Amino acid sequence: NLAIRKLRSWARPKRVRTPIVHIIARSYIHYQPYGQVLVLSPWNFPFQLSLVPVLGALAAGNCVVLKTSQRVPHTSRVIEKIISNLPKDMIVTINGDHSVSEYLLDHRFDYIFFTGSTSVGRHVMEKAALNLTPVSLELGGKSPCVIAADAKLDFAVKRIAWGKFYNAGQTCVAPDYLLIDKRIKDRFLDLLTKEIRTFYGEKPEQSDDYPHVINEESVLRLASLMKAGQIVTGGTLDLKNHYVAPTVIKDITPDDPVMKQEIFGPVLPVIDFESFEEVYGIIDRNPKPLAVYIFTRNRKLAREFLVKTKSGSAAINDTVIQFASTYLPFGGVGSSGMGRYHGKHSFETFSNVRGVMMKSNLIDFFLRYPPYNKLKEKAFKWFMR
Repeated sequence: NLAIRKLRSWARPKRVRTPIVHIIARSYIHYQPYGQVLVLSPWNFPFQLSLVPVLGALAAGNCVVLKTSQRVPHTSRVIEKIISNLPKDMIVTINGDHSVSEYLLDHRFDYIFFTGSTSVGRHVMEKAALNLTPVSLELGGKSPCVIAADAKLDFAVKRIAWGKFYNAGQTCVAPDYLLIDKRIKDRFLDLLTKEIRTFYGEKPEQSDDYPHVINEESVLRLASLMKAGQIVTGGTLDLKNHYVAPTVIKDITPDDPVMKQEIFGPVLPVIDFESFEEVYGIIDRNPKPLAVYIFTRNRKLAREFLVKTKSGSAAINDTVIQFASTYLPFGGVGSSGMGRYHGKHSFETFSNVRGVMMKSNLIDFFLRYPPYNKLKEKAFKWFMR
């Protein structure tokens, strides 16, 4: 609805200021479509993460090839049915395994939009570089969540439990690990454990509000990450049913295996700290994340946190919610991705932004033409003041 309401104003050429040296001229910014766009979407939010970039690409006037994940065939068929109502010269959808993606990447597109892992993102960028095709890469990383001593804990535990265990932690902007002030750790963990039970009951595997992970491979990978530290709650697995309980682990160090990769599942490691210098040191050990979070009532501390950390997005006193705003640009930085989308930012991402200057034929600026002399030099310097 936002794109429908705002598209006319987004696409309209924007007049901008013109330097005085360009006498009797007008300057504009024009938006034109790139042309053919390839969208490679993931499995974890297959509907949203397919259609949001597609809508941005179509709004900007492009035609689109959408390749959906082979891991979600049922959702892919729903998307295909919806898209079948649109002209085939506007958009087509394809489903298949990685060989289909490779086939598509071997063809020349005018823009590529990929959502997925950092390792596959690198490969997509390598393929795009062969044709100098611009890309947006929406990747992942280890998004830290910091709980300061003055945090409002009753709110914090709810918002962290929701942000972490929503979709069984298979969310690119989910809090990956907690950094918590040592003075409040025990109280916080007690409240968090109770909140998880409130959300999902004593048996989360029977809860309609708690999903399972994508496959057996994911269960085994997550199980290997639970070996360090002490499990506070959860830790149970069901390989056959792809179930991993909401799990919190304390007494973790930055050198443990769970801190060496993006978790992408319902396992939450907890590290305590005594000073914020420790916090910044731990965060800086990892590549720049997709998001950072802090819970504090101290505005000065929150501002300092934003200055001293780098990430694609951030939220203060909440988690994940920044992703849902159509008015905020969303994307990564460094290993967590490049490019921005959502709302107007999607339109701009899929548009070739072209600078246009329209010059009058009424008079001409003689100073620009040779032969050059001292008089022209003085006049030009005066104009450039």
